[in-house]
Amino acid sequence: MPDPIRIACFFSTSGHSGVDRAARHLIPALARRGYRVDLLKVRRHGPELVDTPDGVRVIDLGSRHTLACLPAVARYLRRYRPAAMLSDKDRVNRVALFARLLARAPTRLVLRSGTTISIDLASRGAFERWVQRRSMGHLYPFADQVIVASQGVADDMADYTGLARSHIRVVPPPVVPAALFETAQPLPDHPWFAQPGSPIILSAGELCSRKDFETLLRAFALLRAQRPCRLMILGKGAARERLLVLAEQLGIAQDFDLPGYVSNPYAYMAHADLFAFTSRWEGLGFVLIEALAVGTPVVSTDCPSGPREILGHGRYGLLVSVGDAEGLAEAMRATLDAPLPADLLKAAVRPYEIESSTDIYLEAMGLPPLATEAVPK
Repeated sequence: MPDPIRIACFFSTSGHSGVDRAARHLIPALARRGYRVDLLKVRRHGPELVDTPDGVRVIDLGSRHTLACLPAVARYLRRYRPAAMLSDKDRVNRVALFARLLARAPTRLVLRSGTTISIDLASRGAFERWVQRRSMGHLYPFADQVIVASQGVADDMADYTGLARSHIRVVPPPVVPAALFETAQPLPDHPWFAQPGSPIILSAGELCSRKDFETLLRAFALLRAQRPCRLMILGKGAARERLLVLAEQLGIAQDFDLPGYVSNPYAYMAHADLFAFTSRWEGLGFVLIEALAVGTPVVSTDCPSGPREILGHGRYGLLVSVGDAEGLAEAMRATLDAPLPADLLKAAVRPYEIESSTDIYLEAMGLPPLATEAVPK
């Protein structure tokens, strides 16, 4: 019997990012298709798999620093010669490129970038901006494929770095399991959901400036002056105290809550009356997809990049300008008054279902949907 076809996934993540969540869905899905998957990890970095599925092996590359892992990645490629390797984020992508060169391996290399690069780099130092821009423009052409999560990210990468747009492919990430579309979610363990009351507006994400929850609080204050409602934001982050102070200043503290991290955000999304997404920029917007998948109406900022594509240019949820508290308050009022049907919202995000996304990832890697259909090299 020939050896199973091997795929390498090389990541160095925070442990709680969108990349982590996508990897926790994609890696088991690849294994279910019959592929042997090696997760190459920079020490003390994610992603962390809840359970390591059959067919998946986690390999510690021996260093806490991404660049120092170059020799180990090259040795791995030389020894195991996987059919394809997927990597994510620029520093990791550069190591993957040089490791393949050193190993002289025939591995198909697929590089991923998950954010709107020109905006993400705007706050970085001049040297880091120069390195990443040159890296993407001059090194990424040597990869077999570059993939991103949205058309906006693809166009921005091409414009900002000079990488040929034809070399960049949009691949919907694996965000939601198929069961989420049909399975009823339990009532969250929170007193607001225990009995009917004022509408609950929900948001979720890291409590940081990029998510711009300050604008959400200001919009909520305007809406609450017109009608009873409550606001809850799931997540942790450095902006927590700042948001609590702002809520006191706006006079909304009694109808505002920050529960922190919750193990099942789907339950909160499913039982909320509205989900509000207020980021200044994104690569896509996973929580927006998750809220739609459970049939909850949404409103969103029209930030680069992702929400406009997810929401069908406003067909599946109202879009407002970034930082526009008045416009957001009006969009939330209109959506609470006339929510779209749950089935329509769910249909909008079917491309982000795990198995559908896995098909496209495999296609980008030059591999068939099932490992048994391929001829091992």
